[in-house]
Parts: sequence; C-alpha cells; structure tokens
Amino acid sequence: MKYPNRIFFTGVPGSRWSGIAQILEEQLNLNTSDRDPSKEYSHHAFSGHKGAYFGVGMEYEAYLDNPEYLDRPWKDDGGTRLIKSHDWAHVLDQIKEKYPTDWIMLVYRPDTVSLAWWHEAGGFSIKYPDYSSYRNSTKMHAEIAEQNRCILEFAHKHDCTWYHFNTKFFKEVFDVSNIDHVKFDTFHDCLVTIVKV
Repeated sequence: MKYPNRIFFTGVPGSRWSGIAQILEEQLNLNTSDRDPSKEYSHHAFSGHKGAYFGVGMEYEAYLDNPEYLDRPWKDDGGTRLIKSHDWAHVLDQIKEKYPTDWIMLVYRPDTVSLAWWHEAGGFSIKYPDYSSYRNSTKMHAEIAEQNRCILEFAHKHDCTWYHFNTKFFKEVFDVSNIDHVKFDTFHDCLVTIVKV
C-alpha cells in the first residue's frame, strides 16, 4: 500500500495518542527524522512524547498555509510524515480541503479518562510539548471536551469506521499483518479511525 506524504494526526491531551503515534511510526516505517533529544518527554514506564508537535505556544504553530512549513521539522526527505497536533481537531475540514491527497487520523478517548491520564503523565509539569496555553485544569477539561466533539463530528460527517487500536486496525486500514510485539491491551479504551483520499 502506498502511503501519502503526510498523515495529519490528532487526539486530545491524555488520549494516549503519542503512544499510538510512536507505534504507527515504527510499524509502518514512517519518517521519524523529526526526533532529537530536545523533542522528548518520558513518564513512568512509557516513552511519552517524541518528535515534532504543532500547536499554540509550541515550537511549530499549527499553520496549514505552507506545506514547506509543515515539513520543516523533518531532516530527511521522503517517506510519510506523521504531523501531530491537538489543534488539528479544530481545523479538520480545512486540512481535508487544503491537503486532499494526505490522510487524517483521529484518536478518540473519553474526556474524563483523558484528563486523568494527562495529569498522571505530568500535567502542566510536562516538559515537552508545552501545555501552558491551556492555563489550568478547568480550561484543559473544557478544551478536551471541545476537541473530542470536533473529532467525533468530523468522523461522523465522513462516515468513518472506528477501530480499537489493535492488529485488526493495522490489517484493514494499512494492510499490515506482521505486527511486532505491541501490547495493544494498554490502549483498550482508545478508538482510532482514518480519513483517506
């Protein structure tokens, strides 16, 4: 299967989307040349955050107007880039319009569970990426709810099929069946879907 130049990737804070992103990058052999030690955050036994994140107050703003800007964090040419931002949830229609040959992947996890996991992962003490624009836990909870609403509405509009994040998802969406040892049970309350061309 031929993958696009970019997969725009979004999920709310605490949705475990970063862990899902890393598994996708590894299993699909995506371009990970945006990674370096300054773009990492680990917590507990989990790998946490790796690579470029786009969004308000982050190193790269969530701008859609310039494809070269979107590709800037990657040092190597070629391959598919996973373009990660919580803020994409608010502009999914614009992404589909401006980048019709790229894909959009959505992660859904319920609001309260996501907020609790985000706090467990470090909350406002998370060193990368920067969550200071969310200001406080009340605003974070409201923003999680709004992002999830946008994600669900977009998926509904495009009649998306939601999957549990497991081997069936990889097989049916990416035609990949030889998955290396992934503990999918840690993602039991996460749902994923994708909007292709």
